[in-house]
Amino acid sequence: MTATLSLYDEPGPRARRRILLWSIVSAVVIVGLIVLALMQFASKGQLDGDRWAPFLDIAIWEYLGVGLLGTLQAAALTAVLGFVLGLLLALGRLSRVGWVSWFCTAYIEIARTVPVLLLIYLMLFGLPQLGLNFPVLWKLVIPLTLANSAAFAEIIRAGVLALPRGQAEAGLSLGMTRWQVDRKVVLPQALRFVAPSLVVQLVSLLKDTSLGYIVAFTELLYRGQVLSTFNGLLIQTFVVVTAIFLALNGSLSGLAARLQKRPGRRSLAAPAKVAPAGLTTPNAPVDR
Repeated sequence: MTATLSLYDEPGPRARRRILLWSIVSAVVIVGLIVLALMQFASKGQLDGDRWAPFLDIAIWEYLGVGLLGTLQAAALTAVLGFVLGLLLALGRLSRVGWVSWFCTAYIEIARTVPVLLLIYLMLFGLPQLGLNFPVLWKLVIPLTLANSAAFAEIIRAGVLALPRGQAEAGLSLGMTRWQVDRKVVLPQALRFVAPSLVVQLVSLLKDTSLGYIVAFTELLYRGQVLSTFNGLLIQTFVVVTAIFLALNGSLSGLAARLQKRPGRRSLAAPAKVAPAGLTTPNAPVDR
């Protein structure tokens, strides 16, 4: 028998019924709002075929595709840099060295509370006054990295703290150093355990790339704004852009759900029951 390691307690029957009920109510409300919106659009002529026909032109999709590549590029750079920095911050916050732990904790708490938009404005208007003028891509990637690294750090730290202490103690008892235990025993298990949460954070990161329009970075939303100004189809253009974001984020959410349910999730073996001294189990052989 195994006991599955989990960050949260599994909901009971009553909680599952409440979750199901509210899920149904939420779905009905959302579908109702969509129907009302479609009726309103139809009454204003926004669903007419001639207003959607331009999106059958391959040139429009090529134009939006350049913005999509920019979005993916910014998201990929932020994900890699944010994860590496977040990993270092998580280890620093768990460090036994006082000033290292204090510094990493202060950074994480500040980065989690400061709005990303403020960091972008700092990159756009503040640093150039000091002679630091980064390329447009990095004016978006650096603020997103600073913000998302704190979220990655807390996810990784939660995974490390969720592991039984015996994992690290077993490594230390074998003569491994603290760094070897963290690198070869603790972190592989913790990262595997929190992989779904890390993927979910990528969804938030991907949405934050839409702030690139502030620095005139060529990402999907910025291209959509320019296109809507050119063709005058504001609603249609942003519906298409929204559909693209839904497809991307829906894929990531689906990946997170599959990781959450995968058979290889970390599990802990339940302790074996040992019979008291002098007693034998019914099927145990008896010495004669």
